[in-house]
Amino acid sequence: MALRPYWRGYLKLSLVTCPVQMMPATSESEKVRFHTLNRQTQNRVVSHYVDSVTGKEVKEEDEVKGYQRGEDEYVILEDDELENVALESTKTIDISTFTPRDSIEWIWLDTPYYVSPNDPVGQEAFSVIRDAMEAQHMVGISRLVISRRERAVMLEPRGKGIVLWTLRYGDEVRDEDSYFEGIGEELADSEMMPLVQQLIKKKTKDWSPKMVGDPVQEKLLDIIAAKKKDLKKPAKGKTKPQPSSPASNVVNIMDALRKSVAAEQRAGK
Repeated sequence: MALRPYWRGYLKLSLVTCPVQMMPATSESEKVRFHTLNRQTQNRVVSHYVDSVTGKEVKEEDEVKGYQRGEDEYVILEDDELENVALESTKTIDISTFTPRDSIEWIWLDTPYYVSPNDPVGQEAFSVIRDAMEAQHMVGISRLVISRRERAVMLEPRGKGIVLWTLRYGDEVRDEDSYFEGIGEELADSEMMPLVQQLIKKKTKDWSPKMVGDPVQEKLLDIIAAKKKDLKKPAKGKTKPQPSSPASNVVNIMDALRKSVAAEQRAGK
């Protein structure tokens, strides 16, 4: 079954406009998800909002958004006020700026979406914008309202389509210098470097999605499959794990590297 577009609107560059659609480039639908149940009845547990002072349940029509400006003091914003924020960018991705692709560091990239033409008539305009950016190694910068928040976005040509990345806000990105400043200035040991490089060479493989598999999810699925197969089967007692001997706190890095290289070489033979 074809997925429904997450967003439909227009891609605009000056006087060139074309209808486009946007789809999430990633998915979490395959993740194992659980419901909270009542152990006695196995019915689902439903959560409700309650007043923090009176303890009484709050009806949906009485729920409002509030910005805290002091202790127990809030500025209340109504739904229509929130919906009217930045409406200009809800249906049009108007490319206002271009910048070299390599000038935007990875840390600014947030969530990716695939952008494609939404009408055969607009494919030519879409292709012109895409190919022009590709030829000059540029990406487009624009703004778009997503989930009621206006986000800066980056449009990057990718094959036949365009990948749109939402960009993080300036106050979301922390300066790396404050975290790395405690690292010393000493250079790597000249004798250790060749050993580490050998390890890297031995362990180098071509990229595969299998490298980022989720072993926890796989184990959960095995458990679920076993329970579905025989729900009445009594659970077996767990074997108590044997305590492992404590590792030595003193580690000779050179010896460890030499042993690692030797082990890799034996495995290769």
